[in-house]
Amino acid sequence: MDTHKKEQICKLTKSLYGLKQASRQWFEKLSSYLISVNYKQSKSDHSLFTKRTDTCFTALLVYVDDIVLAGNSMEEITYIKELLHNKFRIKDLGELKYFLGLEVARSKKGIHLCQRKYALDILEETGMEGCKPSTTPFLRDTSPLYKSDSHLNDPGPYRRLIGKLLYITNTRPDLCYTINLLSQFMQAPTEHHYRVVQHVLRYIKSTPNEGLYFSADSLMHLKGFSDSDWATCPNTRRSTTAEYRAIAATVCEIQWLHYLLQDLQIEESRIPALYCDNKSAHHIAHNQSFHERTKHIELDCHVVREKLQDGLLHLLSVCSDEQLADVFTKFPHRVNFQKIIPKLGLVDIHRPA
Repeated sequence: MDTHKKEQICKLTKSLYGLKQASRQWFEKLSSYLISVNYKQSKSDHSLFTKRTDTCFTALLVYVDDIVLAGNSMEEITYIKELLHNKFRIKDLGELKYFLGLEVARSKKGIHLCQRKYALDILEETGMEGCKPSTTPFLRDTSPLYKSDSHLNDPGPYRRLIGKLLYITNTRPDLCYTINLLSQFMQAPTEHHYRVVQHVLRYIKSTPNEGLYFSADSLMHLKGFSDSDWATCPNTRRSTTAEYRAIAATVCEIQWLHYLLQDLQIEESRIPALYCDNKSAHHIAHNQSFHERTKHIELDCHVVREKLQDGLLHLLSVCSDEQLADVFTKFPHRVNFQKIIPKLGLVDIHRPA
């Protein structure tokens, strides 16, 4: 007998996806199961699980309910997929080609990561798919960025667009400095800020297929380039970061990559090298005693010097003309910009050779 009456509702006693703790509870359940089947959770990246035996090595990367599997044994990969399917009813999507907006192209020569579809979708949403391409993502004159006039009536589209462009920097390091600079004005953007974003879209239009290329034949040698800006804000005359603090941050990143490579059972061919074009910072890093005027960076000094003494990396000098980090701290000349971009590992595999 149907007892349903008017103005009655159903009460859901338990929700899986609506709870704020749902993703954490899911990851805890998944990680506990992977550990129970002899997978080891990485300490450098908690979403990475590895399993090593005498004959094979398997790596499993988790992002919410998406999983990427890699290894040198198809037997082990098939085995863990069967276990996961029996436990959680997973869906096998085959070889990795598209993941979280990243397009993956693989061959015997290497792996190419790009966000071509993601970039073209942004151009279509903003009505810029038919715009005139630009050769650089920046304008030479940045002084109008700091003028507080002609504010946008609705800053929402600007903020959403900056958020989308921030994600595209995962495979487009050539856009990092411009997008990070524009993100500093999200509180009160002006019409000029939006025009600069449109200029960035024109640059993306010229290079939608560019992405990071990892060659299979390259030596596993980590190289870091550290640089900083100096009083670039014309209003406050403040720097985004100090030279020595930039070195300390880069050292921490190198250390993290070092641990991650160890978890992936990858041996480095040489000790990582960190290049810096500031002689003062280079001297402080190798100086055994502190000076009164360096007390404010004493903690950073300890971090860098400790890692140098442990042999984690070598700190080397580099001339300003060969400083690859310039594209992350300032707007270089157009000619220098075009020279640096290929050295960042950016390749367009769709462009004719």
